[in-house]
Order: sequence, then C-alpha cells, then structure tokens
Amino acid sequence: MEHNEEFWEASIDELKQGFKEAPDSYTCLLCGEKIDKGMIYPYEGRLYEAERFMKVHIETTHQSVFNYFLTLDKKVTGLTEHQNKLLRLFYQGKSDKEVQKKMGIGSASTIRHHRFALKEKERQAKMFLAMMELLKEKDKHAPAFVPPHKTATMVDDRYNITTDEKESIIQKYFTENKEQLTKFPAKEKQKIVVLREIASSLEHDQTYTEKELNIRLKRYFDDYVLIRRYLIEYGFLDRKQDGSSYWLKK
Repeated sequence: MEHNEEFWEASIDELKQGFKEAPDSYTCLLCGEKIDKGMIYPYEGRLYEAERFMKVHIETTHQSVFNYFLTLDKKVTGLTEHQNKLLRLFYQGKSDKEVQKKMGIGSASTIRHHRFALKEKERQAKMFLAMMELLKEKDKHAPAFVPPHKTATMVDDRYNITTDEKESIIQKYFTENKEQLTKFPAKEKQKIVVLREIASSLEHDQTYTEKELNIRLKRYFDDYVLIRRYLIEYGFLDRKQDGSSYWLKK
C-alpha cells in the first residue's frame, strides 16, 4: 500500500486528526502505521482502545499533526521558511510580542500584520479548493496525476506524472512480474517512478543494515549501490551518518 496516496486523498478532517478510519482499522496518514479495531493496546502501563491508541501513536511518534506538517517541503505546504517559523511559534501559544522577540523582527504590530497575511492565505486557499471541486465536476479531460511522495526532497516538474505515464514506465523498465529492472532509466520522471516502485517493496517499520538493504536492492538491479544512492537522494530512504543502518523516511 502506498501511504502517500492515502495522505493526498484524505479529507481536511482526516488530515487534521492525522489518521484515516476503515471498517476494521485506523491508518496513520503521516507514516502508514496501521492499527486494528477491536484490539486493546498497552502503552506505558496503560491500556488503550484502537482509536485512542492511534492518537497516542501520533503524539509519541510525530509530536503532533501540526508539527509534522511543518516538516514537509515548502513545495508541499506552500509556506516560506519565514511563514513556517511564524506558524510554529503561533501554535506554541506565543503572544505577538513574544514572537517578535523570538524572531528579532519589527515590532508587535509587524507580527499582527503577518497574522493578517496568513489569514488572507487561508481565505484564498478555501476559495481555491472550492473552485477545484467545481472544476472536477466539469473537466472530463483532466488526467489523473500521481501525487509526489511526502518525503520528496524537491517537488518540481519531475513529479508531473500521470497514472498512465506511471504504468507505461513500469512496463518499460520492469520485468513482467515487477521483480527486476531491465535497466535503470536516465530521465528524471522515469527514475522517480522506478525508485518509488522499489521503495514500496520495503517495510515501513524496519531498519535495515547496509548488507540487508543491498540484498533487497540487488534483487531488482545488479548496481544496487546506484539504486541505494538515488533512494536517499530523492527522499525515499534515510540513514545513519556512518551508513550502518537505513530506513524508509516517514
């Protein structure tokens, strides 16, 4: 399952709470952690039913949904670094004077102006969402696009990929059973699709040693070092500084 697609397809309310409900489970939209309904989960000496335990998971793993969103690339959130810092301080409950002192800019009235600008951005976002919903009802020719993975290091035209393009690239570069690469593509779009497919075969909650990861990647392509490097470069994988362990970024 590609958790990033669930993330992009989630409603505003689902994004705010950080998880999606299914008939028999809850799935964290931030990392893909799945919790079955009808189970009792222990944590630090207490027992939790599934929905409450999912909230505990988000608090302990991601701090909060709001803080997680602030870690996303500015191409995903549309926020400048300056706006990101302001929102973080506002979320912490800082007054205008405290924010001004913390950031060392202007005066308290300057901060009030920034609050107004953010509110204006919210109004514009609501209007744009409404327009896009109306457009969906009329535009019968719009292609379906593959959403970029949440941990992408830089979202640009390389990620302008339709679902049809994705399937075509997979058919071109993978064997029929999708277990091996016939060759590694040179074009950026094609690289992203291939790397995404390989990354989806790795477990989200597992930390791999370099040897374990190499074995997994070599199943796809003999030059596993090349694949590993690109998985890191494109934001699919993270690793320890010394390269002793690797894991999927969340």
